[in-house]
Parts: sequence; structure tokens; C-alpha cells
Amino acid sequence: MRRRTLLAAAGVAGPLQLLTGIDDALAAIPSPDGAAAHVPPRLARAHSLYDSGRHTQLLEVLPALLADAHAATQDRTEKTYATLSACYALASRVLTKIGHYERSRLTADRAITYADLSGSAIATAAASRELSIVLRHQGQAQAAQRLVDHALTTVERTGLTNQAQAMAYAQLLCTTSYTAARAGNHDQALALISEAGRAAGRLPEQPPASAPFSISPAAVALYRVGVHWALGDAGSALQAGRTLHPGQFPTAERRARMHTDLARAWWQWGKPEQTADALLEAVRASPAEVRDRPAIRKMATDLIRQRPNTPSARALSRVMG
Repeated sequence: MRRRTLLAAAGVAGPLQLLTGIDDALAAIPSPDGAAAHVPPRLARAHSLYDSGRHTQLLEVLPALLADAHAATQDRTEKTYATLSACYALASRVLTKIGHYERSRLTADRAITYADLSGSAIATAAASRELSIVLRHQGQAQAAQRLVDHALTTVERTGLTNQAQAMAYAQLLCTTSYTAARAGNHDQALALISEAGRAAGRLPEQPPASAPFSISPAAVALYRVGVHWALGDAGSALQAGRTLHPGQFPTAERRARMHTDLARAWWQWGKPEQTADALLEAVRASPAEVRDRPAIRKMATDLIRQRPNTPSARALSRVMG
């Protein structure tokens, strides 16, 4: 099998040694390079790599970032523990994105450990969300639901007195709604996404770049698309997404995610041309959202194989390589 085929099968764009670098960092944290004081801005840059779909570059910088974030916790402050947790949460997010769930679960577990040490409800909520997503992908929907429900209760107990708490609450409602939908809990999923819609009234139209949760009214509406798709109701999913447009989403990753979520609904409805059009829009926004995500890549390849004479499918075949 050619090396490129092996990479595609692995679900990651970039050299396989980058995953080895992650494995090595998880087994034994590398020695810091002396830049521990600069971890927060480096974490912000790492987030920007994720937001722009540059997964290979992100995997490359994560081991050193984790090493320096660990070194920074020598002062044992809430801030440094929360930052280390955020580094592990980001690692979990990208590993989940590219389909490496065992690695993602390990990093999410560590994110929770350091979030608990920080004492920050927001950090714990962010880490719990990442672990719940991994658990869902691993077929442990009930465990995922319990975890995110506990985090939701913890955040709610803060009184939701500031924007960060309100955003965490809305995000966790969306996450638990989608988890319920994937488990087939129809009424619960719809009730939770409706509550998230009400909570969205407190959210800014564009979330601050530094916010732990990138959630907005438009993002909640996009979750509604995913919830209806997960419940098998493509018509309601497309109806929920009728007013969404790329300008509502600040990052390439989110803009592409809007198109891939709509593509899944079109594919579920048996509309290959609209599916291919949506996937092409996703590729234009962020190619990695189609090429690196196993489920979306499979949808694209299934469409190309099953409906080869669809005009947009031919165009999709060219961009997929």
C-alpha cells in the first residue's frame, strides 16, 4: 500500500511521525525549552492553527507546548493549571477530529485532571466536553451523557453571572443535546437544544477570540442542524440551517463545519448534487474539514463512488485527490 494511502487510512494529513511525537510526549513529557512564560500566547497560536485547519502544523507544535505548559505549573497556580488543561483539551480536540480516539481520550483525561487542580469550573467544563465527545465516538453514549451533565450542573451552580459562564452553559447544553440525539433520545435532545436556543439570547453574535468556548447564536443554530440530522430528520435539519451563512462564523473551521453539517443532511435526504455542492464549499473554506475527518471523508468518497456522474461529484473527486 502506498504511503499516501496509509496516511489517508490513518485519518491524518501529515507525516505519521507527528503522531509518534504526540505519543512520546504523552509517555514522557519532553524537557521544556525555557519558554514557559510564553505559553498563553503560544496556546493562542495553536488554537489559530486548529481554527484554520492546519492540523499537521498543530500536531507538530503540541509536544513542545505541553512540555512548557507543564513546566509553568511549578508555581501551582489556578491559571497555570487551567492553561495546561487547555493545552491537553486542544490536543484532544484535534486528535478526535482526525479520528485517533485512544490518544484523544488520554489527552482529555489529563485535561480534566489539570482542570480539577485549577479549581476552575470553566476549565473543567471545557475538558469534560472534550472527553464526552471522545466517549461518544467510542460508543459510550451513556458515560458521555453523565459526564457532560455533571459539568453542566457545575457551571449552572456558578450562577452564570458573567459571559464566560453563560457561554460555557450554552455550549454544554449543545453538546449534551447532540449526545442525546446520537443515542436516539429524541425528546431529550430536542428539549436540550431548545434550552440552548434560549441561552443563546445572552451570547455575543461573535464570540471573543480568547473565549474558552467559541459559541454564538449562530453556532447554537448549527448544533440544531446536527441534532436533527442525528435524529434522522434531514428535512428539519435543513430547515434549521436555512438562515445560516458563512459570515456568521469567525473561523475557517466553523465555516467549513457549517457546510459539512448541511452536506450530511443533504446526503441523508438522498440529494447527491446538493451534498457535493456543500462539500465543495467546505473544501473551499477549509480542506482539512473534509479530508481529515473520517466520517466526512467517507461521505465524500461514498458519493464519488456511488454517484460518479453527478457533476459536482466529479469536481469533488478532483479536489479530494
